[in-house]
Amino acid sequence: MPEADRPRLHLNAFLMSTGHHEASWRLPESDPYASTDIEHYKNLARIAERGCLDSVFLADSPVLAGDPGRRPAGKLEPTVLLTALAGATRRIGLIATASSSYNEPYNLARRFASLDHVSGGRAGWNIVTTAGGDAARNFGLDDSPPHRERYERAADFVDVSKKLWDSWADDAIVADKERGVHADPARVRSIDHAGPYYRVEGALNVPRPPQGHPLLVQAGSSEDGRDFAARYAEAVFTAQQSLDEAIAFYQDVKRRALAFGRDPQAVKILPGIVPVIGDTEAEALELDAELDRLIVPEYAKQQLARTLGLDPAALDLDGELPDGLPEEDEIEGAKSRYTLIVGLARRERLTVRQLIGRLGGGRGHRTFAGTPVQIADTIEDWFACGAADGFNIMPAVLPSGLGAFVDRVVPILQERGLFRTEYEGTTLRDHYGLARPANRFFDGERGRTPAGAAGRTEPGAR
Repeated sequence: MPEADRPRLHLNAFLMSTGHHEASWRLPESDPYASTDIEHYKNLARIAERGCLDSVFLADSPVLAGDPGRRPAGKLEPTVLLTALAGATRRIGLIATASSSYNEPYNLARRFASLDHVSGGRAGWNIVTTAGGDAARNFGLDDSPPHRERYERAADFVDVSKKLWDSWADDAIVADKERGVHADPARVRSIDHAGPYYRVEGALNVPRPPQGHPLLVQAGSSEDGRDFAARYAEAVFTAQQSLDEAIAFYQDVKRRALAFGRDPQAVKILPGIVPVIGDTEAEALELDAELDRLIVPEYAKQQLARTLGLDPAALDLDGELPDGLPEEDEIEGAKSRYTLIVGLARRERLTVRQLIGRLGGGRGHRTFAGTPVQIADTIEDWFACGAADGFNIMPAVLPSGLGAFVDRVVPILQERGLFRTEYEGTTLRDHYGLARPANRFFDGERGRTPAGAAGRTEPGAR
């Protein structure tokens, strides 16, 4: 196969304050106030861009998650933060989580269209459906809707958003100063959406985004989540502990995408991995152990109990998980993560204390401690075996863990021909090798948008 035609990895930097390990903020090197420091995030984005990574990704939830006594819990609103990062970078993609349960389609479609314009076509939306009474009560509700209803609502939400992004033709703005015509009114239209959950007239008050639609990302792995991903997502963030489980998930989502009439290759599957990197394997394992020693067990036990829907008193730190836990279909929250955690504990007969240690670095994502070559070997193995199209890189400690990955692991992947050595396009869709979506309302009326219009300018070049 010619070098240019070889499949290549997609790598995102999943950023979380001082790092993904819950005790990372306690290390001497860490800034415990980093979660609200824009310079910290600018530095991380620039490190990721130095490594030619596809994107940086920010998770979010409309609720104060967990116990703020346990780790830094405050976070900046991600589309605001990414707008600042757009001005600090030039090529790297910018993906933000936003809930379909606690937003309105018009406002959210506008925010992501705006981010796409500000960044020159680098925006992505990670679509989540947000479970739990804590979030619901922040919006005047007693509890969140049932699992299936949340996904049905999300489907209607995404349908509205895509129509709004298409409500302007790409050539709507004519900017004819002599005639005094800024835009052709016939090339801007209402969408008149009337769905099961939303009624939206439109048009959007932002012209069509540079990418046509921001990249659509999804992160649920339940049955409903997999169907939603297969129908809408262009990238799927997932948590898998073993190679066999990852292969099964990969094949399942690709089959579902095909059943929805989509090209399976246009749906990128990206498991999370928490790399802990050392000059030697022993050094990496010692860093991993040092982080685990800094976990406060009582805080972590409370968080685990919350995830499992248990009273913390039901968990014995030095015993295994109790019998009689609910089945996945009885869980209304993060169903797939619940199943992953219980399966890991049962399969390896872990005590609660050991399970807390395994979850401390990535909340169910695979943690791997080793040398740069060992990390690269693991990534290549999963990629070659058809378990992943790439990875969400979740450094245990930031910024040092991201710097180590970019400067020590990425060059190995580049030498093996598995990852780009420079950006070959200007938009996030370019990085993923994805086509710019057609405009459902206008394409075909006057011919299609010229090739390359998605990345017509770079930030600062206007």
